[in-house]
Amino acid sequence: MFVICGEALFDLFMQPDGSPAEARFEARAGGSPFNVAIGMRRLGAKAGLFTAISTDVMGEKLATMLVDEDVSTAYLLRTARKTTLSVISLDAEGVPAYTFYGDDAADTGIVEADLPALGQEVVGLHFGSYSIAVAPVADAALALVKSAGERFISLDPNIRPTVEPDMSIWRARVEALLPHVHLLKISSEDLEVLYPDLTAEAFATQMLAAGVQLVVLTDGGEAARGWTATGLQATVAPPKVDVVDTVGAGDTFMASLLAELGDAPHDAVKALDEAALTRLLQFCANAAAITCTRQGADLPRRADIPTA
Repeated sequence: MFVICGEALFDLFMQPDGSPAEARFEARAGGSPFNVAIGMRRLGAKAGLFTAISTDVMGEKLATMLVDEDVSTAYLLRTARKTTLSVISLDAEGVPAYTFYGDDAADTGIVEADLPALGQEVVGLHFGSYSIAVAPVADAALALVKSAGERFISLDPNIRPTVEPDMSIWRARVEALLPHVHLLKISSEDLEVLYPDLTAEAFATQMLAAGVQLVVLTDGGEAARGWTATGLQATVAPPKVDVVDTVGAGDTFMASLLAELGDAPHDAVKALDEAALTRLLQFCANAAAITCTRQGADLPRRADIPTA
């Protein structure tokens, strides 16, 4: 089982109509790690979530959804702190802009004393988004990584500048995690703000030299690329779809990567050849494209995803 570590929240989608004196919203459960855990289960992979979820009314909905989606709650914490809210507005292409309301919230308030003892069933840990950048939860995440032993570690920075606008903090947090990371997935948008002077190739080379075994770069509706420590490279094109919005597309790609690597991810990465790497990236790109045809982070099930 993979344990996905990080936030769980509600996305409030601002509706485009209405007068300037009013604002209407549609609320959807979300948060990048929350989405990844659900996405893995929808693909048939074992996944649990480590975060803190509020006992408020929205937190109860989040906890119920995890149970309904068969995500393991064995490592879930409950707290009286409030649920984080993310207000989302969309541009003409369906690309989201986020504003977070999460001060003293359930998911950001985790401290090292809250860290669980991981069972033998846990083969890997995944980290990403603002839970790796905002204290105290970011300090707890680093401590958990350091105690993970030989477990497979994956990372998707998933930068949220409206939560932490200082990119030097994001870089420092990512680089503190890097010595422990086996799989690093990053979007071209995040690469541009984190390392604006690096090309994709140069970034991948640096990450592989730092010990990462598989680096994956996504670029929205453009090509997705992968590099391995064994010298493999692959590029795939996502299918063209009618985009409703891109919320959750990156989480879908990440969930698909982890689901396809299975219960022995170290061995799966080592066994990749060029054809297998290409198939892996194409599957993930196909899955992410499906999410783009739906409002919000409504991740696909395996039967929804074309394999050809």
